[in-house]
Amino acid sequence: SSTSLLFISDQDEYLNMPGPCDPEDLIDGIIFAATYLGCTHLLSERTPTKSARMQQAQEAMSRVRAAQKQAKNRKKSPDSEAPSTAEVDLFMSTQRIKVLNADTQESLMDLPLRTISYIADIGNMVVLMARGKMVRSRSAQENLDHTAEQTTMNHDDRRLYRMICHVFESEDAQLIAQSIGQSFSVAYQEFLRANGIDPEDLSQREYSDLLNTQDMYNDDLIHFSKSENCRDVYIEKQKGEILGVVIVESGWGSILPTVIIASMMHAGPAEKSGRLNIGDQIMTINGTSLVGLPLSTCQSIIKGLKSQSRIKMNIVRCPPVTMVLIRRPDLRYQLGFSVQNGIICSLMRGGIAERGGVRVGHRIIEINSQSVVATPHEKIVQILSNAMGEIHMKTMPAAMYRLLTAQEQPVYI
Repeated sequence: SSTSLLFISDQDEYLNMPGPCDPEDLIDGIIFAATYLGCTHLLSERTPTKSARMQQAQEAMSRVRAAQKQAKNRKKSPDSEAPSTAEVDLFMSTQRIKVLNADTQESLMDLPLRTISYIADIGNMVVLMARGKMVRSRSAQENLDHTAEQTTMNHDDRRLYRMICHVFESEDAQLIAQSIGQSFSVAYQEFLRANGIDPEDLSQREYSDLLNTQDMYNDDLIHFSKSENCRDVYIEKQKGEILGVVIVESGWGSILPTVIIASMMHAGPAEKSGRLNIGDQIMTINGTSLVGLPLSTCQSIIKGLKSQSRIKMNIVRCPPVTMVLIRRPDLRYQLGFSVQNGIICSLMRGGIAERGGVRVGHRIIEINSQSVVATPHEKIVQILSNAMGEIHMKTMPAAMYRLLTAQEQPVYI
């Protein structure tokens, strides 16, 4: 049977990796049929040799297949390391790999592409391997079985990482592995071009040096880490009474993706409490985390509290306007986001715009202290295209802007 291995962690290897797909198809996403056999965990050095990597992939495949066979013989469901096989659609793009139930299209797994360290196809098997947390001690390492220890450990003093290995079976195994490798190549080159860099003219070290000179997320990390900005708030209300808020998404690109209070009903429980402000981000409500949940789910959770008389919310105090700081040393570095009629439509992962705090779905209010709320689209594009050095922007969720300017009527929950 054929065997091949793609080393996703070695970026120089996939910079110009050829592949079977049209690059534009990979940006949108393509789907392969496969059977998900399960996952297992191994220990690995940060940069093992090529032979060690292939040995790990074969070990992961053998362990999952053995667990499946053992479970079948027992006529019981396999344990957590070997879930029941499932027919799946394997969706891959330059952003992520998703595993969908082939019948219901329910999402079984969603892995950002950058979390995959390397992939292997062995015959009709595909092994996706993602590096997890570092294992710091021998005792922690012993929690995994002896086989994995022999495979991945040569010296006790080396840093080890827990590898999560997902195993699939498909007639298109080799094509799947090649397509994922090509996805990395396309994503990397698009990433460079979005920042105005010709991939053929720039080494990986030079680009890493560029990004390493820039802070991540402007001052969001500092803001969220300060205890005084995070607090528990208790709201008293009558049973059957709504909370009286409108919530909107914080926007893709947020350091903590959750929902923001965009409006409060006059004399409603939220406003009467005096403890909430427009712009506050809701982390949890009655112990349920809202971080990373879709807006509709968060709305349903809040609506479900209508029968409660006391609600506990954990919020991060945030102003309604987000301050963005993009550092652009030269015009040849593109900003890495798109805008339409003043609203940010897309954002390149890891680029200088995301690092500066730009969020998808936000409306630009100011650029370098100049208001652009009534500025035509072409003029905004011109301002951004010619801006360099430190670019300061103020933005807010477009849905919040429409509420504040009475373009939309609030629907309170």
